[in-house]
Amino acid sequence: MNDEPPRKRMVKPPAGGNDGGRAKPARLKTAFGRTPSQQAWLERQINDPFSAKARALGYRSRAAFKISEIDDKHHFFKKGARVIDLGCAPGGWLQMATERGVTDIVGVDLLPVDPVAPAHILEMDFTDPACPPKMLELLGGAPDLVMSDMAPNTVGHRETDHLRIVGLIEIGADFAIEVLKPGGAFVAKAFQGGETAAVIAQLKKNFTKVVHFKPKASRSDSSEVFLVATGFKGR
Repeated sequence: MNDEPPRKRMVKPPAGGNDGGRAKPARLKTAFGRTPSQQAWLERQINDPFSAKARALGYRSRAAFKISEIDDKHHFFKKGARVIDLGCAPGGWLQMATERGVTDIVGVDLLPVDPVAPAHILEMDFTDPACPPKMLELLGGAPDLVMSDMAPNTVGHRETDHLRIVGLIEIGADFAIEVLKPGGAFVAKAFQGGETAAVIAQLKKNFTKVVHFKPKASRSDSSEVFLVATGFKGR
């Protein structure tokens, strides 16, 4: 008869953690068919707290938290406001605006966007001359806010990509100045280091206040900022 006490079974730490209880960053099991930059982007998405929060709350992208931070400060989204969203895919900004009471809103993008009631969504090229009149018709009047999250396809050449980004900001700003109500606002994604001096000067001429804003939801290692122009002076 064996009088030795039974051996204790070793208990492994929970999956995804370690002996200290902290979760290790998730890593993709395979990078087959992906470039190193694509692999890094996917791993960053998986481990990003704002991306995880967006998935948990049903927002289509972490960008919803960027516009919510801007709105927390400036209070653009309210019942009765008319809003135009340029480059609206995948719809996170539309979701946040309608959640906060906006009922008159039109979004446009080259890509298809799933419906976000009660928003009108156009699958069009914003630079198409037929697009602006169509948006204003659907909106039912001049907008109180024009917001732009437009971004061009990058080519990997820093200077060229910056110029393309600035070009979209300029187009969005020109449109906003053309259609906004007096007192209205314009919000656009930009990047630090871009050649934005000319467009900022244009905005300062037409709005009472122009500021840069970097939401907490923007990654700390990203050069992304937002131009926020308020108090449109009118035409």
